[in-house]
Amino acid sequence: MCALFDPPESRRVPPGEYPAWDQALALLNRDLAATLPQVEPLQLLALPPYDADEPENVYVAMANGEWQGNALDWDSQDDLDSALASVADAAQETVMELLWRAWPLCPEHGLGMHPREDTEERLSWWCAGERPHHGPAHIHTAVGALKPHRT
Repeated sequence: MCALFDPPESRRVPPGEYPAWDQALALLNRDLAATLPQVEPLQLLALPPYDADEPENVYVAMANGEWQGNALDWDSQDDLDSALASVADAAQETVMELLWRAWPLCPEHGLGMHPREDTEERLSWWCAGERPHHGPAHIHTAVGALKPHRT
């Protein structure tokens, strides 16, 4: 009855529309498949802007279209490193909030990892867990390079 309270119509972003975000999402989906194989790949979802002169808002969403958190940083699509950082944060927020679990987990410590640049300025999964003789915290692996956990 009152369109003011209707949520905006979302749309699935087709491949190729935002190439840097597509590449970044492909890396995150590799990590998702390796660590949570039962979860379908993430997708980009767009909502119209709040103001007509602004760009649309793009989110990282679950396969069913649900998402959590902030829209991707519009300026992050200028280069793959920035795109990867923005998409990794958004993907992690969506997965953790909607599945109610930490993701990804460090296979050594069972702690949730966070995206952070390593010494070679690659975005990697960082763990706060201590390692004997190596001190606290460590880089586990580059984003997109997680392996299935062996139990």
